[in-house]
Amino acid sequence: MSKILVGYARVSTEEQDLTAQRDALASLGVEPERIYVDHGFTGRNKNRAGLREALAACRAGDTFVVTKLDRLARSVRDAHEISDDLASCEIKLKIGGSVHDPTDPMGKLLFNVLAMIAEFEADLISMRTREGMKVAKANGRLRGKQPKLTAKQEAHLLELHDAGEYTMAEMAELFSISRSTIYRAVERGQRRKPGTTSP
Repeated sequence: MSKILVGYARVSTEEQDLTAQRDALASLGVEPERIYVDHGFTGRNKNRAGLREALAACRAGDTFVVTKLDRLARSVRDAHEISDDLASCEIKLKIGGSVHDPTDPMGKLLFNVLAMIAEFEADLISMRTREGMKVAKANGRLRGKQPKLTAKQEAHLLELHDAGEYTMAEMAELFSISRSTIYRAVERGQRRKPGTTSP
C-alpha cells in the first residue's frame, strides 16, 4: 500500500480564509481530499475535530503535513505531545518543506525554537487583547461583543430561510457571515415563534 500525505490547516476565527494554507499544502504534494481543516480554533485548543480527523487518517509510514508549526500547536508542550504521538505511530511530521526528525539533534533544536516562537506569539496576542480591552473599558467603549447582524438584517434572513429559496451557503455569502451565525439566528427566531418550545 502506498504511503500518503495528510495535510492539516487551521485558522483562529470563522472569518479567516484557509485558501493560502490549502494552496501551500497542495504545493507540498497533499491531495485536496486529504486536507483536514479547523475554523475558529486557537492553536492552544487541542480538542479540534479537524485535527482529530487528520491524525486518525494517518497510518504508519504516512506523512502529516502542516505549513507552519503554529498551525498545529501554540504551546511547546502540545507541539511535543503531538510530535511524539506521531513518531510513536511511525508517522513523519513535515513542517513546510522540511521533515522533522526527532532523532536528529539539530532537528530537535529547530523544532524547539519554532515551538517557543509559536507560544511566544500566542502570549503576545493574548496580552495585547487584554490590554486593548482594558483601555476600551476605561474609555467606556467596551460594551460586549457586537452582533454580526442588525435586528433588521436578522429579520430579513429569517424571512429568506422560512421561504426556503436560498441554501445556507448562499445566505452566508449574501450577508457576508458564517453558517454558524445563520444557525444561531434561526434558532433564536424559532424560540421567539408563538407555541415553539426549545428541544
